[in-house]
Amino acid sequence: MTPVSRSDVTIGIDIGTTAVKAVVAAEDGRVAARVRIPHQLRVPTPNRLEHDADQAWRRGPLTALHQLAPGPEVRAVAVSAMVPSLTAVDAGGNVVTPGLLYGDERGRVAGNQPFPALGEAAEFLRWTAAEAPGAAGYWPAPAVANHALAGEAVIDIATAATSYPLFDGTGWNAEQCAGHGAAVAQMPRVETIGAVAGQVHQSDAALATGAIDALCEQMVAGADRDGDVLVMCGTTLIVWTTIAEARQVPGLWTIPHTTAGKSQIGGASNAGGLFLGWVDRVIGPGDPAAVDPRRVPVWSPYIRGERTPFHDPDRRAALDGLDLTHDAASLRRAAYEASGFVVRQLIELSGTPVTRIVATGGGTRLRPWMQAIADATGRPVQVSAVAEGAALGAAFLARMAAGLETTIDDAARWARTECIVDPDPTWAGAVDDRYRRFLELGRR
Repeated sequence: MTPVSRSDVTIGIDIGTTAVKAVVAAEDGRVAARVRIPHQLRVPTPNRLEHDADQAWRRGPLTALHQLAPGPEVRAVAVSAMVPSLTAVDAGGNVVTPGLLYGDERGRVAGNQPFPALGEAAEFLRWTAAEAPGAAGYWPAPAVANHALAGEAVIDIATAATSYPLFDGTGWNAEQCAGHGAAVAQMPRVETIGAVAGQVHQSDAALATGAIDALCEQMVAGADRDGDVLVMCGTTLIVWTTIAEARQVPGLWTIPHTTAGKSQIGGASNAGGLFLGWVDRVIGPGDPAAVDPRRVPVWSPYIRGERTPFHDPDRRAALDGLDLTHDAASLRRAAYEASGFVVRQLIELSGTPVTRIVATGGGTRLRPWMQAIADATGRPVQVSAVAEGAALGAAFLARMAAGLETTIDDAARWARTECIVDPDPTWAGAVDDRYRRFLELGRR
């Protein structure tokens, strides 16, 4: 562990799709220690996506905290997690149903909804309450983790807001909860982001209320200027472009930025690690950098439907232009390119002049992915120095609970760049041609 001040250390824990990541952070954002606890992403059928919530949401955070061996210097601990998620628990906080995850068919909203994810958490509750009608609680991932860490089934207000219409912005809506099979008393407590929510078991550290993983990641990325594009390279690919004023674009999301007065436009895609991990499992080894720029097929990367901009759970992947001369390296390069094409498409749909691209998340350590994003967009990609961005953002929120910070805006001082990946000009013409084919595949 790197020496740090004994008075201002905090821990951030992020529950991700394939692992729990945790960091110990000092006042200046330096990571003194880090751990990664893998867990299984279960796909029991093509349209289901779930965790063993006991393994991923309860034991994972506990193991991560234990491995970091927090001492008296740790002032606070905070948890971030993906949304939406839900499981049922008994009176002791023990999990009794699968942990449902974003995009699972059990969260589908009836009818043709422009943004079906708005009701996804509510449909998760409907299914889970029917599966375990006598459960003591219906909790998303951070509530399970916080209860395990400190005996407090608490979530932040941003996570609660993704449960609309169950949560109406001020509290749980009793009528909506009842309509989906639950009482308000079975839902977790809601606190403001960065608030003291309890005390970590067998520790002097406070439990702080964390936030959604994407929000935590954005806080410490430094992509705060108009035209900055934040690309979060995790199991889910998330693209946010910073804009001065909120506006709506069909198919895209517009949400508030953590910087006052600004907004973000973009959304989430399945063309991230979920797709690239599948490609890695089924295709043999090969170096994407060794491929002839002109000899690459085109993936339509929607291996389990697509979120933004299509919002179509039934869309499926396709590989176009494959011939006998292509090898594993060509197909791997095509997969990384497809992810980069999604980034380019979401940027172009936003209609915003781009100033720079900042990449964060565990996928930033895959150089072929970063190179493909740079080549596909034709812009340099600034790679964040800390791959565990969501955990780092949670550690900053823990500082707020400990009284060491007063505003989320100051989290930008923790932003650091590991390297800059420039587009390769020898690939430009061929990549542009393939991008046009990619768009055509999307219209079929």
